[in-house]
Amino acid sequence: MSQSLQDTYGPNTICYGCGPANDKGLRIKSFVDGEFVVADFDPSPQHQAFEGAINGGIIGSLFDCHMNWTAANAIMTAQSLEHFPVTVTAEFHVRLLRPTPYPETLRLKSWVVNVEGDKAKIDAEMTAGGKVTATCTAKFVAVHEGHPAHDRW
Repeated sequence: MSQSLQDTYGPNTICYGCGPANDKGLRIKSFVDGEFVVADFDPSPQHQAFEGAINGGIIGSLFDCHMNWTAANAIMTAQSLEHFPVTVTAEFHVRLLRPTPYPETLRLKSWVVNVEGDKAKIDAEMTAGGKVTATCTAKFVAVHEGHPAHDRW
């Protein structure tokens, strides 16, 4: 896939973390790479919590959005769907292992733990400067017509 999942399946989304149409957002780009989904993010000075360290809320947003796209892709693949499902976060748990340094390119790498019907469990890690700075485990669910997020892509 030469385009990101976001640009391929949701070019008009406005999500703060991953929406290509949100010019004030983080605008992450997630790419399938074998059994993983990866994204690189270059933070800006306003993403710092204190001098030289990325804010934990920004880290959470990066995980939430990146892993959501991983989950949607996993559900689509597992169910052989012809359309990309809209998924929402059911829960996510971030572990901040050490300060995530600024300025460094942040690498997000996620993988599927399991898919059961419309639900996916995803794990991920964030690295900066070759060190794992945070990990996350999360659950996502595909939503159907009638849910407020259903038509967002």
